[in-house]
Amino acid sequence: MHDPGYWRQQIRAGRWRRPTVGLAPGYLQANLVIVPGQEASDFLLFCRRNPEACPLLEFTAPGDPVPQRTAPEADLRTDVPRYRVYAHGDLAGEHDHLLDLWRHDLVAFLLGCSFTFEAALQQAGIALRHVELGRNVSMYVTDRSCRPAGRFAGPLVVSMRPFAPSDIPRVVEISGRFPMAHGEPVHIGDPAVLGIRDLGRPDYGDPVPVLPGEVPVFWACGVTPQAVAVKARLPLVITHAPGHMFITDVHADFACDPQTQEVRPS
Repeated sequence: MHDPGYWRQQIRAGRWRRPTVGLAPGYLQANLVIVPGQEASDFLLFCRRNPEACPLLEFTAPGDPVPQRTAPEADLRTDVPRYRVYAHGDLAGEHDHLLDLWRHDLVAFLLGCSFTFEAALQQAGIALRHVELGRNVSMYVTDRSCRPAGRFAGPLVVSMRPFAPSDIPRVVEISGRFPMAHGEPVHIGDPAVLGIRDLGRPDYGDPVPVLPGEVPVFWACGVTPQAVAVKARLPLVITHAPGHMFITDVHADFACDPQTQEVRPS
């Protein structure tokens, strides 16, 4: 079943609480970040200054849980499999919905996700180990700093996928077609260059083995705002749980055109 509306209904009904990797191929998946209205301008600027990690698809009006441009029949309070709530930099809890937490001043931001280009990689015959193993992708906090905006400052988070060296040129070319889904890799090879000490111990997601002869490839990741929220110790930030994305009605082809001025559902 490939229809985004079907999967959102499954999530809203509590029938899907797992990562969304592989769901609704051909449609944009999105990272979710929700902040109080007084912080929204600075977070918007943070996205503009860090487009690789935070490719902005849409942001909502204060208090409106409906993403009018990317999925006008959706509800951001219920249509993500799992949410995280951060209070003053600490993870205060994970929730299945936000109905009891929603406020009139909250502004939601949807950011492009690398799950979008994974379908294109698979169509090209390139295997994805985390998909084969039924795991979430591995994500790591790096020692690279994002460009700050107001209170939003902190490290870049990356996702990692291992590939045979012969596949890497195609991986770079295919993912590079999707700048609104993080685009081409930020690093290929030695994880120590990014300050990552142990690939077997990701900061988010699941460990994914890198087999002998394979090379780890790293992309900027939309979990970056969660690491930033921890460092900034903002009173409230709500996000998706890593790997538990919001599925939009927008065709993945949109992610290929960063000059597009309006997101239109398919």
